[in-house]
Amino acid sequence: MNKHELRRRAITDLQSIRQPERANIEQQLKKQLLASSLWQKSGSIGITVSRDFEWNTRPIIEAAWNEGKTVCVPRCVPAEREMIFHELKSFDQLKMASFKLLEPDPNQTAEREKGTIDFLIVPGLLFDKEGYRVGFGGGYYDRFLPDFPNLSASLLTASQLKEKLPREPFDIPVDYLITETGVTAAS
Repeated sequence: MNKHELRRRAITDLQSIRQPERANIEQQLKKQLLASSLWQKSGSIGITVSRDFEWNTRPIIEAAWNEGKTVCVPRCVPAEREMIFHELKSFDQLKMASFKLLEPDPNQTAEREKGTIDFLIVPGLLFDKEGYRVGFGGGYYDRFLPDFPNLSASLLTASQLKEKLPREPFDIPVDYLITETGVTAAS
């Protein structure tokens, strides 16, 4: 099965998870993340603002603010096919952008250099044990990660973890996988 078909099926599977199961999974993912040394040692967190079928990142962002962490959210620049992270201090600083994503308003937020983000939470749809993922198809994180100097992880449920995924030469794995049951270093 190619990445396009895997992506389509994964989105359908995520959309089929209903409450209260979804809420329970999200609570467990947040609990594992916040208890991890990755989170505890980080002063700044890079994270996307989730869409409806993704795992809800708003409670994670709020937890970061409550702990005094700096929250950095990406803004896509489609013409250059790159992401620029901005410091987010309030959900009021977001606006609807390309791909129906909530992104930081560049007129209200300061840009952050890649190296100033201590820990990056990378979105995705499917993952394998080596940290490779099937994302949303834009390749933004695969272009961002090669020279990202710090640690990265993804939040996923056990059903999103596959034995092996198709890979391209430009695919970049994350360092850690965070599921409802714990944090695992990609192998």
